[in-house]
Amino acid sequence: MLGIARPSLWRHGDFRKLWTAATVSVLGSQVTLIAVPFIALTMLHASVFEVSVLAAVEMLPFLLFTLPAGAWLDRIRRRPVLVAADVGRGVALLSVPISYVAGSLSIWQLFVVAFVTGTFTALFDVADQSFLPGLLEREDLVEGNARLQLSYSAAQIGGPTLGGNVLAVVAAPFALVVDALSFFISGGLISAIKKREPRPERALDESGRPTSLRTEIASGLRYVLGDRYLRPIAGCTGTSNLFGAALFGVFPVLIWRELAFSPAFYGTVMGLGSFGFLVGAVASNSLPRSLGVGPTIIASAALSSPAFLLMTLTPPSLGWAAVTLFTGWFVVGFAQVIYNVAQISLRQSIAPLAMQSRMNATMRFIVWGTIPIGSLMGGMMATLLPVRVALIVAALGSFSSILWVLFSPLRSLHEMPQEGGGNGADTVVVAERLPEPARTRAATT
Repeated sequence: MLGIARPSLWRHGDFRKLWTAATVSVLGSQVTLIAVPFIALTMLHASVFEVSVLAAVEMLPFLLFTLPAGAWLDRIRRRPVLVAADVGRGVALLSVPISYVAGSLSIWQLFVVAFVTGTFTALFDVADQSFLPGLLEREDLVEGNARLQLSYSAAQIGGPTLGGNVLAVVAAPFALVVDALSFFISGGLISAIKKREPRPERALDESGRPTSLRTEIASGLRYVLGDRYLRPIAGCTGTSNLFGAALFGVFPVLIWRELAFSPAFYGTVMGLGSFGFLVGAVASNSLPRSLGVGPTIIASAALSSPAFLLMTLTPPSLGWAAVTLFTGWFVVGFAQVIYNVAQISLRQSIAPLAMQSRMNATMRFIVWGTIPIGSLMGGMMATLLPVRVALIVAALGSFSSILWVLFSPLRSLHEMPQEGGGNGADTVVVAERLPEPARTRAATT
């Protein structure tokens, strides 16, 4: 009923476990985000193109595996996949300091570790976002996503500072132990969740037989590409990620090699700039109510590109570099958290529970599948052009992403639509009967 306040998610035991797991794992990953390119550039003397390939290899599994993973995850319980992916990433990362101690660490091992961790991340990500709508009430999705983004934001504040200072104290490969331990802790917390998922029912075709994996993948593609809200969101995010990957795949070369900043300086400045993520997380729950869901997505999408451009202009002077990096990263964090909370909540709200994994997998295929392409594009540009010129070109290209949502039905979307609110009857999956899902409600990332 209207006027009755919903209980806070902080009182939800399972949600607290997942919130803590997300905070710990993201904190550890921020350390790796600094440590891996630092190892490649300063210890293994990788070329500019090899650094961009390293970034591309980590995201390649999103092109290769997300579509079949989405169809597969709609057939099974997702929680065991989340736990296994955490453990797998932790084990892969531990191989780096072990090889360093043995004297056998190479750029090729970093490529393998990046691909393995990227594969587990792809599985985790699809299962993770599909898990939440079955555990939270629909009315709690925005709050749940906002609180999870709050944990990511807090981790991104402390993570770069922690990573930069760990690298200043110990050899960089040992910093990855922090991330490995964070994944083991996260997996333990997720395994301790009390809520048990029912085993999903298999989708049936018109003859009553279980549908094939290929048919279910195709249904996910048709669902996303046929939805008037999901299609422009996919285009906007994919374009932004394409040029963002081109920029950040090469950005470590500017920081570590051309400007020769210390890990402690860079990590501290980026950690302070990450307060933008925290401010965005705090604002993300109220802005869609005041501006409207669609206008919030459009406004936040417009802010990142100018911030990207500012960061490419980072000067060699430590004082001005601190101002430039802090300001740019603060705006990027603020805008991206608001954008993510609004568009992910919209996606989870309109997609039927039985379509969640395929919808999320298709979105991931489109929006994160552009990242390895962008990383390689950035590496090629930085090989042919001066590094800073390549970065500026990538930042200017990112301005085109706003066009997808600016000229779309999102402009007039103010309230969160009901399930299926983005699709017309003509876009419902053909030759497939989706069984009515069990109404399992409780919490996740």
